[in-house]
Amino acid sequence: MVFPLQVLFEDEHLTAIHKPAGILVSGNSFKTIAHALPQNLQPSNLPDATIPQPVHRLDYATTGILLIGKTSSSIRALNRLFEAKAIEKTYFAVTIGEMQHNGQVTSDIDGKPSHSNYTVVDSVPSERFDRLNLVKLDPRTGRRHQLRKHLSTIGNPILGDKTYGQEDLILMGKGLYLHAFSIKFTHPFTHKEVYLKDKLPERFQKLFATSKL
Repeated sequence: MVFPLQVLFEDEHLTAIHKPAGILVSGNSFKTIAHALPQNLQPSNLPDATIPQPVHRLDYATTGILLIGKTSSSIRALNRLFEAKAIEKTYFAVTIGEMQHNGQVTSDIDGKPSHSNYTVVDSVPSERFDRLNLVKLDPRTGRRHQLRKHLSTIGNPILGDKTYGQEDLILMGKGLYLHAFSIKFTHPFTHKEVYLKDKLPERFQKLFATSKL
């Protein structure tokens, strides 16, 4: 069964889609983003067109922008941009507890140097969680589960995080409040700046006044 994907940007070389929560980007499962791409995208007419392929990962529970290569040369070029840290990604999360207005977390992940910057955009009192924060996140490295681990490390786990949250503060049934909000890079073939945003999910907007964004 094919499921529809929201396309945020598309040309002959590459595309960006909205990844819904609860779907794997790729893997052995039948229902993955990778399997659904050919039915949702325009085929490229370039000579090295290939099966569309995601060039980075988002966790199963994370929503937001996912970048896809449509040609062999585009997949290679996008991978090089990621390796050179030339693709700027911004996330938003809802975190639990009192937080400083901004800061950075540099604790190692799996023995590797890791760096995340954060800014609190809004904060509201919560009967159950004491305080909830809308936090803008700027990961400077790309370790597995980096943002989730880093926020948990400083005592402000992401709302709905069953793996790295505190057991008595788990929100069931609403998913993980982590969203890949924007991506910015220089297109490897047109050399124009590409700056894409994927608006905050409604469940974020219900907690905060998004006019602050």
